[in-house]
Amino acid sequence: MAKCEFCGKGVVFGNKVSHSHRRSNRAYKPNVRRVKAVVEGTVKHVYVCTSCLRSGKVNRA
Repeated sequence: MAKCEFCGKGVVFGNKVSHSHRRSNRAYKPNVRRVKAVVEGTVKHVYVCTSCLRSGKVNRA
């Protein structure tokens, strides 16, 4: 679910590094919102990252 339908930004995996420099896996999730947008002339609920919302790539309904 954590994937933007306009730019394709999704989950990226990396390492969590503690103070003692021990490493464990973690996930970096994009800031995705469910909004009503006009897609191909119809109003649909889509999952969009906030950078696409701010840049104007999405026509809100």
